[in-house]
This record gives sequence, structure tokens and C-alpha cells, in this order.
Amino acid sequence: MNFEVVLNSISKIENISLPGQASQFKMVPPFRQELLKKQQNAIKNAKQSAVLALLYPDMSHQTHIILILRKAYEGVHSAQISFPGGRVEDTDSSLKETALRETYEEVGIPGNEVRVIKELTNVYIPPSNYFVQPFLGIMPSTPELIKEEKEVEEIIEVKMQDIFNDDYIITKRVSTSYKTDVEVPAFKLNNHVVWGATAMMLSEIKDILKASL
Repeated sequence: MNFEVVLNSISKIENISLPGQASQFKMVPPFRQELLKKQQNAIKNAKQSAVLALLYPDMSHQTHIILILRKAYEGVHSAQISFPGGRVEDTDSSLKETALRETYEEVGIPGNEVRVIKELTNVYIPPSNYFVQPFLGIMPSTPELIKEEKEVEEIIEVKMQDIFNDDYIITKRVSTSYKTDVEVPAFKLNNHVVWGATAMMLSEIKDILKASL
């Protein structure tokens, strides 16, 4: 996907209605929808976090997006694929600031180089009781990426064209917080399996771009 096409479509992307859960639920097992109905009380008290989905060109002007592989640790999101981001700190003035700050801390991209063009549909994550607010951002040049060694195992630069390719959608058997060994839809990207909340967000981004470009 040529980056110029994305740049020329920014106005459409900014103004298009969010597809929301209709897109997100393409990448969840069927019982997830029923589970959300049962978790409304927990959702009311959920902690807040934010992530940034950043579009940018590579040296060949093809559009990429950044994911990260988190370090293995004692926690529910150990060794998972996600967007750069994290929990809200007291010094953050907004969720957007949280996403930009965390992106700078984790992959080294200064917030003043990013244009945030859209607030996406938030996602509730039951295991950690977080409501995650994703933002879609864009930068006009290839970023210099600097990995935060304590938290990030690997920075994963994914071609948007691969996300558009349905051949990269697979079914993966995983253990979740609400069921063990279940089949879930996932993306196979750069030899990594991306499922759960990150896959839900990617699905919405995919649909937004498809409708805008």
C-alpha cells in the first residue's frame, strides 16, 4: 500500500464513522460477545490505558504499522503482541497524551512527530481489567526506532498490505482468562500470531482504511 495514497486520504479517515464492534468482533471467538454482557460491573471500574497505532512509510514508500512484542514477566500480558502504549499516569493530561508518551518511551518516537488523526473504538481487556483507548496516528517519514530494553522484546514493523491480505488471517488455539484451549481468529504477521485486543484493533483499522482509500 503506497503511503501517498494514505496521506491523500487523511481527511476521509478523520471523518469516517467508526465501524466499532462490528469490526472488532471479526477477531474474537463467539462467546466473547456474551461475556462482555456479563462483565458490565467490572467494566464500570476498569483502569484506563491508551495505545498508538502508527502509520508511516518505509524507504520504498510502502505503508507500515508498528507493533511490539512485550518481554516475558510475571503478569497477564507477558510476551504478548500489542501496540505501543500503557496505563494512564497522573501527569498525563489526556488519553492521547498517554498514548504518545508511552510510544516515545517504548519505541523512541517523539510525540511532536506524530499527527493523531483518529480516536478508535476502545477495547475492554478482562484479565487485567483495563479499558484501552486506541488512537490512529501518522508520520510522514520513516522513524528511527529505539527499543525500550526493559519492557520491549522486539519492535515489529508490519506492512499494512499484509493486514489487508485475508491469507494472513488464521485460527489459533490459545488459553484465555475465561476458557482454556479455545480456537480464536488471529493475524499471522511477520511470523508472529496477533490475537485478542490487538487483533480487534487491527480489524477496525483495516476496515477504516478499506473504506477510506
